[in-house]
Amino acid sequence: MELTRRHALAGAAALAASPFLPKAPAKAAAPMADKQAPSYYRYKVGNAQVNAISDGVNTFPLGDTFVLNAKKDEVNAALEKAFLPKDKMSIHFAPLVINTGGKLVVVDTGNGPGAFASSKGNVGQFASNMAAAGFDPKAVDIVVISHFHGDHINGLLTADNAPAFPNAEVLVPATEWKFWMDDGEMSRATGERMQGGFKNARRVFDAGLKKKVTPYEWNKDVAPGLLAVASVGHTPGHTSFVLSSGSDKVFIQSDVTNHPSLFVTNPGWHLMFDQDPAMAEATRRKVYDMLVADKMRVQGFHYPFPANGYVEKDGNGYRLVPAPWSPVI
Repeated sequence: MELTRRHALAGAAALAASPFLPKAPAKAAAPMADKQAPSYYRYKVGNAQVNAISDGVNTFPLGDTFVLNAKKDEVNAALEKAFLPKDKMSIHFAPLVINTGGKLVVVDTGNGPGAFASSKGNVGQFASNMAAAGFDPKAVDIVVISHFHGDHINGLLTADNAPAFPNAEVLVPATEWKFWMDDGEMSRATGERMQGGFKNARRVFDAGLKKKVTPYEWNKDVAPGLLAVASVGHTPGHTSFVLSSGSDKVFIQSDVTNHPSLFVTNPGWHLMFDQDPAMAEATRRKVYDMLVADKMRVQGFHYPFPANGYVEKDGNGYRLVPAPWSPVI
């Protein structure tokens, strides 16, 4: 064995030193890519196809009030534990296109073209990524909105303030519509964020969309196999959905939690964007206990892309287990 090893080493050295081997010319490095490939991911729920379409990621400094009832040091510790950088937050956005086999359904629409321009393309990518995924907005039959925050409704309009889905019926939660379209509620709104929310909702729906809007009630199907489920607290009419086909289901949680490394792990933490934080917490715990008990797949609007997986109980909170990526549908 030792003899063979010596011979092999000697042969390798001689080969390396051989003057008869042609020298390959040095090649310049390939140019660096300057953007990601279009971000979309497909999976099946029974006979329905779910297409998660990235709207991008918004990164901003972590303030003292992002989590209302936890100190910044605690939030930073949670970020570090998840191998995320301290002192900043990166929030993901993942609207859906669901092909039920008979209808093409969009669930929430992302930050819109205005945000795409102002963020230099970091968010507002839903339209371009949807097109890259092979979907024509004119072919969309139904747009279902979970609630009226800008990152869910602004993509209803193009850069020219025309309907982005010109042939689609727009379905909105009845409770949400009643709240944001109430002049009395608007007059009582305090704080820049809430006042801005009222103005933005009216801007979006006044731009030629009101005739297309149909309010929907909870505990009813808003599209084939898509059940609307009350999950209030984040906003008064905040809605989640259960997509069912055959024996398969996925829970589309909308904004029941924000980034899972903070709010799945710590369901008692209160997000600054939750309108009624205590109610949002109660909803979060109820939903996640159900997901654990039923071992149901969950799709999260603010989960890291492709934004779906399963949850398990973990101490006083929960843990997100990302669904395995599949190269086939």
